[in-house]
Amino acid sequence: MVGYDSMWEPGEPGVPADLRPEIPHPARMYDYYLGGKDNFPSDRAAAERALAANPEFRSTARANRAFLTRAVRSVAAAGIDQFLDIGTGIPTAGNTHQIAQAVDPGARVVYVDNDPIVLAHARALMGGTAVGRTTVIQADLREPEKLLDAAEAEKLLDFDRPVGLVLAAVLHFVPDHQRPYDAVRTLLDVLAPGSHLVLSHGTADFIPAAVRDRVTGVYDRATAPLVGRTREEVGAFLDGLEVLDPGVVTVPLWRPEGTPEAGADRVSMYGAVARKA
Repeated sequence: MVGYDSMWEPGEPGVPADLRPEIPHPARMYDYYLGGKDNFPSDRAAAERALAANPEFRSTARANRAFLTRAVRSVAAAGIDQFLDIGTGIPTAGNTHQIAQAVDPGARVVYVDNDPIVLAHARALMGGTAVGRTTVIQADLREPEKLLDAAEAEKLLDFDRPVGLVLAAVLHFVPDHQRPYDAVRTLLDVLAPGSHLVLSHGTADFIPAAVRDRVTGVYDRATAPLVGRTREEVGAFLDGLEVLDPGVVTVPLWRPEGTPEAGADRVSMYGAVARKA
């Protein structure tokens, strides 16, 4: 994939204004942590400041991607053949549609994001399989009713049947005053029984307060703040659902495929999968 840096430089006449390349964006910073090239100098500078405060950001991002692979594969293996992935971020290897369609070639996926650069890249990867279909829409998690209307308009998801709702590393960019718990509840209320929620969420449970403050200070100057929630606060997103084993754990400990590395229980990202009864 061609990186945006190879096409545009901040300040060039050809840069669309809505990309806001001069302001760091969490999705583009995350792409940088993962070694991607779809980011601007402002994103790289902010990401380096975050890494200077907490060098584990890069390994945490990779652990989260590995969790997503295991979790989506598990949900697809349980018979879910349609997915709603919100806040998908810059596409990299191992996207939700690739994981799900490796289990069920007919699986359908709707990606949702509110960032133009994410949408542009996601649309470039929407080939899917010969049977399964993927699409991407522009909508915002903070406006769940509008998001659901947009997803339904695509006629790719059948909300009368179970859906896999993926909220991977997105809710920690929604502060409490923007009512993230209400947004998740609104989404879940629409989904049919048997639907699954795949959730990962950043935490400051394992880092000193001074490190937390330095990291959040970096994101306060980006397009979205970073809100690290406790294990109990992350678990509250799953209220009323059947939380699958092993529960809410750090992402490397969610059904690992090998022996977790030392310190896996202190990675600053929780993950869980839950089922709607």
